[in-house]
Order: sequence, then structure tokens, then C-alpha cells
Amino acid sequence: MRRLLLTLALMLPLAASADTAPRVALDTTEGTIVIELYPDKAPATVANFLQYVDDGFYDGTVFHRVIPRFMIQGGGFTREYRQKETRTPVANEADNGLRNERGTLAMARTSDPHSATAQFFINTVNNTNLNHRGKNPAGWGYAVFGKVVEGMDVVDRISALPTGRGTLNGMPAGDVPNRPVEMRSARRVTEQAAPETAREKDTTQ
Repeated sequence: MRRLLLTLALMLPLAASADTAPRVALDTTEGTIVIELYPDKAPATVANFLQYVDDGFYDGTVFHRVIPRFMIQGGGFTREYRQKETRTPVANEADNGLRNERGTLAMARTSDPHSATAQFFINTVNNTNLNHRGKNPAGWGYAVFGKVVEGMDVVDRISALPTGRGTLNGMPAGDVPNRPVEMRSARRVTEQAAPETAREKDTTQ
């Protein structure tokens, strides 16, 4: 009995954490993607992402880099493929134990491990080569800070779109979708949204 009570006690905080984890809905031209964030694992990264969400930064940006069986990347370029100005980079939190598995959300960056700002990507397969292996330039990896909880079919649909050569900031680039996939909005999923969804269901019955 004592062992059972201890097990239940250990399970309760995990359940509460899952219920209270912040969520963000990305309304794209291919459908809606809902992401659950992990501030307990990547506090600076989640705070940075939510600040961009609250500022409306992602509204009107596109998924500008799409590679099938790898990932889809967005959050930094306008529909005209011009890069938006960002805030200062956030420290890399890839050493948090989370892995770049299918459906997870991670920060994009340059070769500098601590250069991530606003751009992010969604892994469409398990990308073990992107995981943290050590605190050095080659091993830092890419910080996972959330996961898709609704709309993975939308992610897969974007991943399957035709791509080719394009231009980003006027410079030639590969893996650019042939037609823009726009994030029309990125908003926190609030508690008020749930009753609205329930009411919508009632009216369809």
C-alpha cells in the first residue's frame, strides 16, 4: 500500500504539469497546428517563443524551408521571403534531455549554438543527429521546447508540398515551397477557447 501511495504521489505532479502546459495554435494556410510547450524543460526558450507569439511576430510569416523526411522550418520570413528583424538570441537549452523526435518543436539557428532567435522547426521524423551530445560547437544540438498535440496531419501535408529553388532575402536558396505556406496567426490557446469549442460542437449535433 505504501508503495502504491508513493507511486500515485509521484504521478500527480506530472498530470498537473501536462494540464497546465501552455499551448499555441498556429493557423496556417494548410490548417491549424496546436503546440504544447515545456517551460519546465526549456524556460528561456519557451519565454522567448511566447513573447514573439504575444507580439504578433509570427503573423504573416511562412514555412520557408521544407525538407521531406526531415523537418519544416518557419517563423522568420514574410510571405515575400524577406527576413524579419528579431530580438537578441536566446541561450541554447538543448541539454534539457528532450530529443528531436517526430512532432517535436525545436529552435533553428546558425552554426553558433547560441544564435537562435525566432525561427523554429517541427521534426517530421526522429532526427537523432540533432540531439545534444556535448557542450561544444559540434555537439550542442538543437533545443526542443514543445510538441505538436493537434494537427500533425497538417505538418505532414506541408512536408509533402513541392519545393525547389527560391530566394530568401534576395539570395538563392533551396527547399523553398513552390507556393507560400503562411502562418496567418499564432495565438495562445486560452481557457476561454474550450467552452467556445464545446458550444460549436453542440450546434452541430
